[in-house]
Amino acid sequence: MTSAHGKQEAFGVYVHWPFCLSKCPYCDFNSHVRHAPVDEERFARAFAREIEATAARAPGREVSSIFLGGGTPSLMKPQTVGAILDAIGRYWRVAAGVEVTLEANPTSVEATRFAGYRVAGVNRVSLGVQALDDASLKALGRLHSAREALDAVAIARKSFERYSFDLIYARPDQTPEKWTDELTLAIAEAAEHLSLYQLTIEEGTPFFGLHAAGKLTTPDEALARALYDVTQEVCSRHGLPAYEISNHAREGAECRHNLVYWRGEEYAGIGPGAHGRLDIEGTRHAIATEKRPEAWLMRVEANGHGVVTDDLLNSEERADEFLLMGLRLVEGIDPGRYAALSGRALDPRRIALLREEGAIAVDDTGRLRVTQAGFPLLDAVVADLAA
Repeated sequence: MTSAHGKQEAFGVYVHWPFCLSKCPYCDFNSHVRHAPVDEERFARAFAREIEATAARAPGREVSSIFLGGGTPSLMKPQTVGAILDAIGRYWRVAAGVEVTLEANPTSVEATRFAGYRVAGVNRVSLGVQALDDASLKALGRLHSAREALDAVAIARKSFERYSFDLIYARPDQTPEKWTDELTLAIAEAAEHLSLYQLTIEEGTPFFGLHAAGKLTTPDEALARALYDVTQEVCSRHGLPAYEISNHAREGAECRHNLVYWRGEEYAGIGPGAHGRLDIEGTRHAIATEKRPEAWLMRVEANGHGVVTDDLLNSEERADEFLLMGLRLVEGIDPGRYAALSGRALDPRRIALLREEGAIAVDDTGRLRVTQAGFPLLDAVVADLAA
C-alpha cells in the first residue's frame, strides 16, 4: 500500500496466542488458563487459514512487522511459531528487514525455548518482567522471581539482537526512591527498549475487588505523578527517552510494530480476540475476531476465519482514531493528515489555548505534539482537540 506522498506504508500482522499458565490479578486482556494440553497443531492450522482469508481481503501488502502477543506466546512450541510465520510468508510478501517480536514470560522454562524461536524466525523478544523485586512480583501474581527474570533477560540477550521488557510502576507501597533504584537496574539490563506502565485497576479483575474493599492501596494522584516524573527523568538521563507515553527506547530501537498502530497504518489481527485495521476498496475496516479460543477455532474451521465484527469507519471516526493514537507519540501528528481524513481542520483557537497552557507544542513544520507536561493529561488534551 502506498500513501499519498508515494512512501510505502508499514503493514503489521498481529497474532494472538490466548493461553496463560495463570491469570494475573491486574490483567483484563483476552487470556485463558487451560489445564489440559492445548492442541497446538490444530491451532496452527487455524491460524494459517485465518491468515489466508485475511490476505485474500487485503492482498498485495508487504509485511514490515509481525507481533506474536497474548496471553503467553512463549508457551508455544518453536515449531508452532515457525508454522505461523511460514503461513504469513505464504500469503503476503515479507520485507527483508521484517521485525518479528514474540512476547515471553521470563521463566527459566520458557527461556530454554529462545534459541528455537530464533531459528523459527523471531528476531525480537518482549519480556513481561513487571517488577525487579520478589515481594512485588508475588503481589502481582507473577510466577517468576527477580533473579529468574534477570537470567531470562541474559538468555534473551544471547539469542536475539533486539529485546525489550515491561515493568509496572505506581504499585502499592512504591516510593520515588525505590522506583529510581529499580529503574536504574532495569536500564542497565534493558539495552535498547523498555515499556513502563502505571498500574491501573481494571474492572472485572481481582485487583478491582481488592481495591474497592480497601485491601489494595495504590499511590494517590500526586505520588503517581511523582513516579511518572522519575520515570521520564531517569530514562532520559540514561539515553532511553520516551517515544510514546509508556515506551522508551534508544534512537532507532523503537518497536516498529507498535508504531504501525500509533501512526494509524494498516494491520491484520489474527487469532482469538485479535483486532485489525484494513483498508479495503478505499475504506478503513475495524475488524475483531471471536474472543473465546475454542469458539474461534470452530468458527475458523467452519468459515475460514473467526471475524465477529467488521465495521466501516467513517471519515470522522478514522480521524478521531488517528488523533487518539498519534498524540501518544512524542513525534506527534501532522494536522494536515487529520484534515485530509476528517474533511475539517483542527480548531486553531483550541490549539492556541492548549499551547498557551503548555500542554501542546507546534514545531516549524507544523507538526503538533503533546508536551512532557501535557502527557499526564493526554486524554483531556485529545478530547479537547477532537471536540
